[in-house]
Amino acid sequence: MSVKKKSLKAQIRSTIRDVHDFPKKGIVFKDITPILENTALTRTITLEFVASLKQEKVDAIVGIESRGFFWGLLIAQELKVPFIPVRKKGKLPYKTISHAYELEYGTAEIEVHEDAIKEGMNVIVHDDLLATGGTACAAAELVLKRKANVIGFSFLVILTFLMGEEKLKGYSTNVKGIVRY
Repeated sequence: MSVKKKSLKAQIRSTIRDVHDFPKKGIVFKDITPILENTALTRTITLEFVASLKQEKVDAIVGIESRGFFWGLLIAQELKVPFIPVRKKGKLPYKTISHAYELEYGTAEIEVHEDAIKEGMNVIVHDDLLATGGTACAAAELVLKRKANVIGFSFLVILTFLMGEEKLKGYSTNVKGIVRY
């Protein structure tokens, strides 16, 4: 008798570690780092992202610091397009453009190298997890400042109860997530 293999979503859910009260009391943090220890699962996730983007005309993947770098770079490599890192203010060595945005408890600012995103590029914004959508929207604003197109967003996890997906629809209705909570 053969044993049915778990679906990709079930594998991801069973591998993600919940960390209670991190980074502050009352938050249940979805820790994806245990997935990175499983090379087969990491590869399968990469191929799932790539398959979901194959029909798109993607010119670049913008990955958001820092966990958006994990699959962002892998996806870009598979699609044979540039990977463009978006980082917190002051972390990039060359000339940058920036965008400040509101958080639940203050403000933040992210940057990209001024020459990384070319005018007219079709860009996918990637991060590991979509919560309230503030950082993903800020990354989209950086793309728009360079007169490029946000053709979609991709996430490993979408926390649907935080309604971040609704905020992204002002940039693109093409929002992909493998696992939703």
